Amino acid sequence: MNRTMLLILSAVPLLLAGCTRPGPAVHATPPVAKAALVQSTQAQVAQGIPITGTVHAKETATISAQVPATITQVLVNAGDHVRAGQVLVRLDSAAMSAGVSRALAALQAVEMQQQAAATNASLAMSTLHRYELLKQQNSVSPQEFDTVEKRAQAAELQVRALNAQASEAKAAVASARTQLGYTVLRSPYTGVVTSRTADPGTLATPGMPILQVDRDGPLQLYAAVDESLIGAVRLGMQMPVTVDGVSQSIIGRVAQIVPAADPASRSFLLKLDLPQTPGLRAGMYATARFPGADRSMILAPQSAVIQRGSLSYVYALDANGVAQLRYVTLGHAHGSNVEVLSGLAAGEQLVNNPGDRDLAGRRIEAQ
Repeated sequence: MNRTMLLILSAVPLLLAGCTRPGPAVHATPPVAKAALVQSTQAQVAQGIPITGTVHAKETATISAQVPATITQVLVNAGDHVRAGQVLVRLDSAAMSAGVSRALAALQAVEMQQQAAATNASLAMSTLHRYELLKQQNSVSPQEFDTVEKRAQAAELQVRALNAQASEAKAAVASARTQLGYTVLRSPYTGVVTSRTADPGTLATPGMPILQVDRDGPLQLYAAVDESLIGAVRLGMQMPVTVDGVSQSIIGRVAQIVPAADPASRSFLLKLDLPQTPGLRAGMYATARFPGADRSMILAPQSAVIQRGSLSYVYALDANGVAQLRYVTLGHAHGSNVEVLSGLAAGEQLVNNPGDRDLAGRRIEAQ
């Protein structure tokens, strides 16, 4: 009996060991999500020297007074679209209107004097003709004839003098009306009001800016280039231009090189014509680049990049198609792509437009 018990007890550890032996491994299947996919690429991109500047309208007008007067109305605000000839500002015209009235009254007085002088001249000429007949008949003394002749000449001179005064009075009326016209300020062309610097009640002096109007149409980039680079710039040269807030690629063309350098910065001003581009507006900050040697870089579509504060990341797919959250360091934008300095290799598949979805650890199926 004791021997049987010993055999049973010796078999218990073996049975327990058999019970704790691990079974076959079970692998969990990751959840599936559908998303559009894009790919990072490696490209040779021209390395350029950046020059910065501001976008301007090709034509800009500063609306200012030409005569000193108080502003009575400013009919537009910054951002308003105006047409050519539209009234923008009205100035106090009381003094100018009085000037027109005075000039008209002076002209009327001269014209009345002209009529009287013309009548006197006509009478003097008729008298002279009668005395000429009497002189031929020896019926008038030489002294009497000379008196009549001189009177006729004086009458003619009076007519000429009043004609000159009438011309001067008419010029004074035209000048007064021109001055009156200066109290109404109009838009020189169709465009957009970009600045308003005065309000009704302000005394406008000649040359004081009241409004600024940018003409509708092409825009230009005003950029400063260092004097060491100016020798490489040529009219018509094309340069890529990047503008924050504008995703479309822009190519600028050098339209003007201001020949004199700024003595303070030792730089020259370039004006680059810019094509019509959605979202591009005057006043925007822009960067142009001189074409240089090509440089190899990794590019990723900007639509695949998620920005959270100062952090940038993408969802990159591993060999099994599972999305992994990958933090990346970005460089400059190149059109719809952006340079990836670290965190991503060329040829990796990325989730496009991930939005706010949490896709980490999910197997992505292309849609």
